[in-house]
Amino acid sequence: MSEEKTTPDHLAAVRELLAKHKLVEDLVHRQDMPRHDLVEDVVHKQHLTGMRSLLERIPLAEIAQILETLEPEDRLIVWYEVREDRGEAILEILSDEVRQELIGDSHHRNEKTTVSAFELRNGRLSQITVNTPLDLKCLKPIWVDLVAPTPEIRAWVGRFFDVQLPNPSSLTDLESSARFYVEDNGEVHLHSDFLLETKEGSRNVAVALILHRDVLFTVRTEELPVFRLQRLRARTQPGYVTDGKDVLLDLYAADAEYSADALEDVYAALEEVSRHVLGTEVTDAEAAKILADIAREEDLNGRIRRNVHDTRRGVSFLMRGKFLNSTQLEDARQILRDIESLDGHTSFLFNKINFLMDATVGFININQNKIIKIFSVASVAMLPPTLIASVYGMNFQGFFPEIHWEYGYPFSLGLMLFSVAVPFWFFYKKGWLR
Repeated sequence: MSEEKTTPDHLAAVRELLAKHKLVEDLVHRQDMPRHDLVEDVVHKQHLTGMRSLLERIPLAEIAQILETLEPEDRLIVWYEVREDRGEAILEILSDEVRQELIGDSHHRNEKTTVSAFELRNGRLSQITVNTPLDLKCLKPIWVDLVAPTPEIRAWVGRFFDVQLPNPSSLTDLESSARFYVEDNGEVHLHSDFLLETKEGSRNVAVALILHRDVLFTVRTEELPVFRLQRLRARTQPGYVTDGKDVLLDLYAADAEYSADALEDVYAALEEVSRHVLGTEVTDAEAAKILADIAREEDLNGRIRRNVHDTRRGVSFLMRGKFLNSTQLEDARQILRDIESLDGHTSFLFNKINFLMDATVGFININQNKIIKIFSVASVAMLPPTLIASVYGMNFQGFFPEIHWEYGYPFSLGLMLFSVAVPFWFFYKKGWLR
């Protein structure tokens, strides 16, 4: 029996598959053939199937090492081929930076209904999937997380814990009194927006957060990178959280951190736009693309600003309501300080976006002015020949001896051409044609 491959061999095999995948995909992409999309999809699946089969044979720790070694683009390709039920265990092994990158970049809209309860065991969060009310009877959770729950699920979870769980699809109120309030039975309700940035665009996802009897309940329509990242940290780091309020504050802190990462992406995108706008002459087609890029970054920056303001309102409500202990109060103040710094960045980016927008529109105006200038020069240059043609078109014999002249017609045409050439020569000398 052959000896199991070592990690370097596995890494080399993964790199070889990635190279073949990229090479063939590039060749197919360049070819002009019938049913091009179908052929490209078949080739795409062929190599990734081999990648998936290889990853099935590699231990989790080695996959984590391979992911740490690869470049971000290759890392994401490999990560998509890791089986979902192995993914969570691999994420726990990875460094925080790589883990956060994979969770953010590989997000897809997951609206699968799940109910998870989290207990504290040896200082770490332990996740238990809940399928029926019977699964809750032996649990003492500090956090119950519901993703895309049906009305029936919200009803039996609410009855078991004696808590009112709202419909996450209807969390649209803007007033503070409707978003942050305390029920008569002591339930603390917070309806907050959490940022979600993907390659397809960005949006704010409404989440209901309820504190009741030291248990945090979260209800939302889809899975979010912030929640997944927070769960992994609490599962891998002892003492990361101690109760439901800690989990709530950590979710807000992770959301502020996620917003900061998104702001860094906005900075990078605008720097690229700046180099293009300020470094070269911009055509109308390029200007249109630049304006679309700027508009996309402006939308993301606006969503980040809205998100951090909403987080500030939620944290301030917890502080004013005196729900937090002294340690949690200091954590809350740190979150507010982070948000304050993000506010300054979003304001700066709005100014930068407006400047780049004005500069791009200015280039469009310059290009349009060049066209208008050409028409204006042509109009002025055509005035003398028009005048000559008008004079010779009056047909008064007394003062026009050229009427009976054999070369009168060619003479008038030559005079017209000369009258056009002289203004163009003058405009060229003045630099008005540049």
